[in-house]
Amino acid sequence: MLIGIVAGETSGDHLGAGLVAKIKKQHPQAQFFGIGGPRMRALGVESIVPMDTITVMGLEELFSKLYNVLKTRRTLLKRFNELKPDVFIGVDVPDFNLWLEERLRVAGIPTVHLVSPTVWAWRGYRVHRIRRAVSHMLALFPFEADYFRDNNVPVTFIGHPLAADIEQGDEKKTIRERMGIAVDTSVLAILPGSRSSEIKRLGPVFIETAGVLKKQNPNLKLLIPCASAEIKNQLEKIIDPALTITLCDGQSREVMIASDVVLLASGTAALEAALLQRPMVVAYKVSMATYLLVKLFGHVDFYSMPNHLVTPSVVPEFIQNNAVSKRIVPAVTDLLERPDLRREISSKFSEIHKTLKQPTIAMAAEIVLKLAHKRGG
Repeated sequence: MLIGIVAGETSGDHLGAGLVAKIKKQHPQAQFFGIGGPRMRALGVESIVPMDTITVMGLEELFSKLYNVLKTRRTLLKRFNELKPDVFIGVDVPDFNLWLEERLRVAGIPTVHLVSPTVWAWRGYRVHRIRRAVSHMLALFPFEADYFRDNNVPVTFIGHPLAADIEQGDEKKTIRERMGIAVDTSVLAILPGSRSSEIKRLGPVFIETAGVLKKQNPNLKLLIPCASAEIKNQLEKIIDPALTITLCDGQSREVMIASDVVLLASGTAALEAALLQRPMVVAYKVSMATYLLVKLFGHVDFYSMPNHLVTPSVVPEFIQNNAVSKRIVPAVTDLLERPDLRREISSKFSEIHKTLKQPTIAMAAEIVLKLAHKRGG
């Protein structure tokens, strides 16, 4: 059995590796060819280029990488047409993978796309291309499956791997003891992002917000997990030495568990905070060019995933020009001072966890193998 697979980001490498391992457990002789990161390569996936060749962050990086990305895609298509894999798996990176999937499906190769493109949120016209390109869509959220079903795209809701990775139950007391934080201390976790560009845009706003909150409540404990030494150094340069903030090396999940409230940049961290049942406030800033594109082609009211999973919405969002401390402070203060509201939000987030906790990898592997066997006869 030969399976084509392409992942283009760290999260995709992690998800792809889990799928490769599951399929190999059932079919030890299965071979995988395409593009993958270190986790996938460690499992024997033959990657024609390093994964970061096709990883693009923002419009600026797109222009500098565009030639290599297009060249890699053409080379890969040629190899796939020669090798004729039994099935192709596109893990996320939709702009790269949908182009491949459309052409492979025409050539008779079934295609599976893992992690739904956010076509339900913006650039909705892409659904027509998805219908042509994808034999089966694997959706991580139930509303995505509903969307594709309504648009005649074969789809299965498989749950989210983060939900399987996070156990129900509150470890706050244990984590706080380990971190030397008293049980009755009010704690705010601050996650301004894991990329330098995010820290540049949101770091000063979040630090200013922390300063105001600390003046309001001198006993408030402030924690910031740093994704890397570079991020830690970047934050140290903008934090007033008079403001007591604990910078942690990594430990983002532990920091969120230890907290009462989380202030964070919109992204996967918001979903993780919800699965950990932590009330949150979300803020985000992007380049003006990116923001204008989102406004032009976007068609949703919310930016953070928890607000798409809970009705009515429970996460205050402050985007672009609204992402300023004078707006953020009251929202955080409200959560810190109202334990009843925090309990209500945590209860709603608990339902998200129950919904998203599925045998994600096993379900994905079953669908991939079913399509591969169908083609192989």
